[in-house]
Amino acid sequence: MVNDALVAELHRRAEEDQAARRLIAETGQSPDLLRIDASNTAWLQQVVAEYGWPGFVLVGERGADEAWLLAQHADRDPGFQRRALDLLKAAVSAGEALPRHVAYLTDRVLVAAGEPQLYGTQYLPGPDNALCPHPVADPDQLDARRAAMGLEPAAEYDRRMRS
Repeated sequence: MVNDALVAELHRRAEEDQAARRLIAETGQSPDLLRIDASNTAWLQQVVAEYGWPGFVLVGERGADEAWLLAQHADRDPGFQRRALDLLKAAVSAGEALPRHVAYLTDRVLVAAGEPQLYGTQYLPGPDNALCPHPVADPDQLDARRAAMGLEPAAEYDRRMRS
C-alpha cells in the first residue's frame, strides 16, 4: 500500500534537490546544496531503516525514482550509497525498482571509489568545462551492458550529456 506521507516528502525533497542543482547550472553556485544533500541522505537512511528500500508498492514509480535520486546524490556518505545500491539491486530483483537506477548508482559508487564505471553514466567537466565521461571498464561491451539495464546506446547518451 502506498504511503502518501512518504510520497509527499520524497516529492518535496526531490524538488528541492533539483532546484539546487538547476541553480548551480544557471549561476555556478548553490550555497544550500551541501545542506540539502546531507539532510536528504540522513532522511533516506531513516526511511530505509524503517521500511527497507522505498519501491513501487510503498511510494509508486515517481517516488521510487525520487528515492534513487536522493541516494545518487548522497556522495558525502559513500558507505550509505553502497548499502543503498545493495538494497536497490534487491528491489530490482523483486520488481520494485528500475534496472537503470542500479546502473547509475553502480557507476556513482565505482567512480567515488576511483574505479572505472560500467555503464558510462558519470561525467565530469573537462577542458573548457566540456563534459567528459569518467573512464569505462571494457568499453567494447558498454552498449550491451547499457541495453541490459534499459539505457540508450552510449553515443546517444553522450550527445545528450554534451548538449
